[in-house]
Amino acid sequence: MSESGRKRFVRTLWVAIAGAAVVDAIRHHRTHGELVGFIPYDFRMPTLERAKKRTWNPRSSRILTPTTFGVGWSVNLGRLARLAHLK
Repeated sequence: MSESGRKRFVRTLWVAIAGAAVVDAIRHHRTHGELVGFIPYDFRMPTLERAKKRTWNPRSSRILTPTTFGVGWSVNLGRLARLAHLK
């Protein structure tokens, strides 16, 4: 598969997952949850508190956290810093 074919495949897969998350949210009348049991989505208005909790939480054991807005995961930079002994 060529590079452009791989890019097209990944883009199509991402659009399908995002679309499925929107359909799941509408069908179940909720703004956040999980798609197929493990892909998180959150369509609530982002807040500074939620963004900070998900991107800088050194006390958490998780490196990947649910995204602040949209579909997928965010990186917990606080946990990475702690693992690297920077904090």
